[in-house]
Amino acid sequence: MSAPGSGALRLHAADPAPLLEAAFRRILAETMADVPILNPALQVEAVGFARHGDHWLGILITPWFMNLVLAPGAAASWQSVAPGLRLFRKFPSGDFAFLGSNEPEVGEFQSCSLFSPMAQFAEQAGAREVALAALQALQSDPAAPEPAPGKEAFDDPKQAALERPMSKREFLGAVFRRG
Repeated sequence: MSAPGSGALRLHAADPAPLLEAAFRRILAETMADVPILNPALQVEAVGFARHGDHWLGILITPWFMNLVLAPGAAASWQSVAPGLRLFRKFPSGDFAFLGSNEPEVGEFQSCSLFSPMAQFAEQAGAREVALAALQALQSDPAAPEPAPGKEAFDDPKQAALERPMSKREFLGAVFRRG
C-alpha cells in the first residue's frame, strides 16, 4: 500500500540504516550545511535498527534532530502515510505520531521526532546512548498503574496527570531518568 503518486513501495529485506545514513548525509551537504541549529559535535548515524514486527525500527541521529524511524519490511502490513502527514503508531509505552517521508536512497519511511535541535548533546557517544535508551523505553510497558485516585486527588495537578496518556516530553524524561 503506497501513498498516491509515490510509485512502488520499496521494501527492505535488510537493515535500512546505511540507506538512511546516505540520504541524510546528502541532505546535510545539500541543504543543511549553513543552518545555524546544527550541532558540530554530531554526525549522521542510524542507531539500533532491528525488526519490529514486519518492519525496521531504529533511531536516526543527525546534527539537527534525533528521530525514531520506521521503514517498511512487508507490503501486507505496512500502513502508508503521505509525506508531511502523520500516523499514530502503537508501542508498549504508548502511541506516537509518525510523519510520512520519502527520500530517493530509502524510499518511503516514517519518523517521530525525539529531539530538535540537538544542542543538549556534547558528543556523538552521548547522543547514541540516549537513542538506545529511548528505543528500549519505547518498547517497554509503562510502570504498573497506581490505584485510581480518590475524589480529593483531582485538586492536585500531579494526580490529574494520571488521567491522560503520557506526553512525548514525559516519555523522554523517563528515558533520561533511566540512564
